[in-house]
Amino acid sequence: MIRNPLGVSISQELARLISDRVNDPEIEEPVTLASIRRFVSSVLPEGYDESESMHHMDDGASLIDEIDALIDQFGSEANAADFLEDEASEALSRLIQATMESSENPPTLHDVREAVFSGLVAKLVAQGALEEDEDETLLQEIEDLSARFGEGALAERFLRYE
Repeated sequence: MIRNPLGVSISQELARLISDRVNDPEIEEPVTLASIRRFVSSVLPEGYDESESMHHMDDGASLIDEIDALIDQFGSEANAADFLEDEASEALSRLIQATMESSENPPTLHDVREAVFSGLVAKLVAQGALEEDEDETLLQEIEDLSARFGEGALAERFLRYE
């Protein structure tokens, strides 16, 4: 589940779908919950029984059900991007913190990405701060944040403090 600024948890599948739609340069109008629901409905085959497929959440609810629940709570015109996470994962927060400690200037998302390629993840794995093979996941998370906020966004903004 993805935690977002609204304090509502959404599934990884819905978060990916919203992120893809929000970051699609071909989509000019604001991406709302209603437009997300229309998109999901449009790709389903005619006569599709959504209760029999697209199960992804622990309670077995469908993606359509998840969107409908959000629409019931926030309205159909709610900005879909508001449901996306704007904090780094715990692992990315550790990477950002390490990048901040080794940099003279406040690092951007681009700087954190470059730190991954410079071997900082391997160093943090050796120190036990990160799990092995997290570099691909971290890179994807950095790419997602960069797509939404720009490579020049200060990385410290995304730190998760728990």
